[in-house]
Amino acid sequence: MSEGMVLGPDADDAAMLGRMAELERGKSAAAAEQARLAAALEARRVEAARAGGPRVSRAALGSEVGLARQESPHKGERLMAMARILVADMPCTLAALESGVLSEHRAELITKEAACLSVLDRQLLDADLCSDPGPLAGLGNAEITAEAARIAYELDQQSVLEKMTRAQATRHVRFRVNSDGMMSMTVRLPAAQGQLVRQTLAREAASAVAAGSERSRAQVMADVVAERVTGRNPVESPVPVTVNLVLSDETLLTGGEAPAHLEGYGPLPAAVARDLVLVAAADDKAGAVLRRLYAQPGTSKLVAMESTARAFPKALATFIGLRDQICRTPFCNARIRHIDHVRPHAHHGPTSAHNGDGLCEHCNYVKEEPGWRAAASYDRYGRHTVELTTPTGAVYTSTAPPTPVGLRIFTRDVHITRINPAA
Repeated sequence: MSEGMVLGPDADDAAMLGRMAELERGKSAAAAEQARLAAALEARRVEAARAGGPRVSRAALGSEVGLARQESPHKGERLMAMARILVADMPCTLAALESGVLSEHRAELITKEAACLSVLDRQLLDADLCSDPGPLAGLGNAEITAEAARIAYELDQQSVLEKMTRAQATRHVRFRVNSDGMMSMTVRLPAAQGQLVRQTLAREAASAVAAGSERSRAQVMADVVAERVTGRNPVESPVPVTVNLVLSDETLLTGGEAPAHLEGYGPLPAAVARDLVLVAAADDKAGAVLRRLYAQPGTSKLVAMESTARAFPKALATFIGLRDQICRTPFCNARIRHIDHVRPHAHHGPTSAHNGDGLCEHCNYVKEEPGWRAAASYDRYGRHTVELTTPTGAVYTSTAPPTPVGLRIFTRDVHITRINPAA
């Protein structure tokens, strides 16, 4: 079957599945070539730095790779780390990827287990695990990871133990937006603590179900987590945390159907947004208030704000954060951590809504690397636009998401504030 062949609607089931498998092998082969290109690009940058050129950090190069592959900067760094190890030290794993025996994700799992080893031990792990592709067939992600970890531990126990010790410093909590008005919380913990949490939640759930609770075991476990963290029962009462909900006057007051925007989550249906307002307003302890912002008629562009200070004042920073919603680097989607000057303050960039954008910590630091440039403007619809140029001259454009016309911002636990452009 030729590489570019497209099956017709009359193809039989076996042909369709065979074509799917063929395309999957093609994706793996492309990933192997991308790894080689990434490693070659890094080698060229290192050589240029040795010749007196600017030094480029691994974080900045990972961001470039992520942009080129339409992935987040974090994913770009991970792919760059995989390419570095695959091309230099693990030819058998690279060959298994190129032939389609391994997917890109499974190749990355192997290189992560090998990262703590010496070059020689990486080569030994590579030969032991991937020189014969036969045993790899049918192995899932967990099996691949376990086998690579077992071999690494046999080769260098001390390095693996040190890696596990260092990993404890990476414990964190991460939130992800899900569909249908839901969010996921992932907690990275040392194994012993994680097992203790799991056992505690399982015990609480079993007790509630045995007592006749109509909730499922999974629902009880989720509710226990929310109650232990917030100190309030999420089933019985709303939680008094600061929430910014952006919606139009029409949506709030006249039953309009224009969606709202919940800060830290994203778009919500109009009916859900109105319910949030009504529930919070009915709870005296929640301290529900309305904060008004104003948009340019016909464009939904928030009015400009400016300050003479180098640091963005709190009101202006809040304004930019609500406008941008997530990190403005294309494909990143991380939470905003820094309000940054698009044109640096050191280069006479003003502290203004026009010259400000919301970035995650990683992207803010990468933007300071040599060869990175950014410029702010407005598109034909009046939306704030940032043009990001990488050291190779590639240009990526980021446009602020639209906001509801005639918007209001519903908040909890704040004083009523009018954001004044003259502030």
